Amino acid sequence: MSDAAPDGLPGIEEIIENFALLEEWEDRYRYLIELGRTLAPMAEAVRRPENKVPGCVSQVWLAISLAPGPVLMVTGDSDAQIVRGLVAVLVALVSGRSPQAILAADPAAVFERLGLEAHLTPQRSNGFRSMVARVRADARAVLAAPV
Repeated sequence: MSDAAPDGLPGIEEIIENFALLEEWEDRYRYLIELGRTLAPMAEAVRRPENKVPGCVSQVWLAISLAPGPVLMVTGDSDAQIVRGLVAVLVALVSGRSPQAILAADPAAVFERLGLEAHLTPQRSNGFRSMVARVRADARAVLAAPV
């Protein structure tokens, strides 16, 4: 898996390494918020109902487009700082990857490896799972589409 991510985000391996360097959870929360700030702003025109992720307490939008390869390009946004950071982690993990790679990835394992499951509210954890489900559904749809 490449460690390059879109939007000026560090790659997922770099994010994992940076989390490991931060011992205090306050520092990890600040880093998560900083990751969210690196996401490119999402245009209002993209904040359409079909891009809104159900199952999230905060408002979350994921826009997914198909690029040659085919690979899925994922952009996202949220109205909550920590959730925007979670969007950034997901974007770093899946954007620019093939549908097969997205379906083979284990975002829950990355989430657990970062220690997020133990330190976020159940609502935020459920929201992250909803974001993952949305990206996986789009990856499956690409694979099922006629060539």
